[in-house]
Amino acid sequence: MEEFLQQVINGLSLGAIYALIALGYTMIYGVLRFINFAHGDVFMVGAYIGFFIYPLLSESLETGYLTAFAVLLAAMLGCGLLGVTIEFLAYRPLRNRPKLTVLITAIGVSLFLEYTGQIDFVFGADYKTYPTLVERSAVLSGSGLSLGSDQVIVFVVAIGLMLLLRVIVMKTKIGIAMRALSMNLSAASLMGINTNRVISFTFFIGSALAGAGATLYAISYPKINPLMGVLPGLKAFVAAVLGGIGNIPGAVFGSFFIGTAETMTAGYISPTFRDAIVFGILILILIFKPSGLLGKGGVEKV
Repeated sequence: MEEFLQQVINGLSLGAIYALIALGYTMIYGVLRFINFAHGDVFMVGAYIGFFIYPLLSESLETGYLTAFAVLLAAMLGCGLLGVTIEFLAYRPLRNRPKLTVLITAIGVSLFLEYTGQIDFVFGADYKTYPTLVERSAVLSGSGLSLGSDQVIVFVVAIGLMLLLRVIVMKTKIGIAMRALSMNLSAASLMGINTNRVISFTFFIGSALAGAGATLYAISYPKINPLMGVLPGLKAFVAAVLGGIGNIPGAVFGSFFIGTAETMTAGYISPTFRDAIVFGILILILIFKPSGLLGKGGVEKV
């Protein structure tokens, strides 16, 4: 039982990070109906923003938690601005083109970020060790269970950001506009909603959450490189599909499910299969319930 609970703790911590990434996928799909495959690489850039900004902040800020909070905000702001820039330069000119055109462009943006990041004067191809933002200490130990302060920080910050997103989407004017666009973009435009502004805001929020996820991920796994966003990005995409792409609660549920399934597989079967189980779940969900566990199937009109 202790080992099972330990795997659940590890899975929820990992799932919280996936949820922050998956929310970006699902929000953008909900508004524009396309998958932003460059999202995982925005996550990667967020880790590097924290890596390079930490030495500057640590000189002026004394406490570890204050510095960590500043690094988190810097990564969120940097990724948010990057997301808005990508939308403005790459996606907005293609908004009225076929969805396949935008999808191919998203893959191109992803490859551009990955391979530009490997240039020596940008990030460099070698692994870098992420700075220790907060010293790890045991919050719970004994009885076969181990809960580190880093896991608590990851979970608390992730849940806090998810609740903040919930408030923005459900209680603010821009959130109401986002929901209107997700229902019918053309009708929302005819009702006087500035669709460009709402779409840019959606990209900002989704990318900022990816930046937060990158910081939390780097706290738990402090080795970063320009290709680090590929697997977490794909697994977060699987989580979004599992919960129901375009469904915010579904993305959160799917992420915790995927994180727990991954750690259970590593703990009880073999770490070799932890990636295979995730993509196996994707295949099963696409075969048996393509709309996702919490998604609603729609009728295609012709």
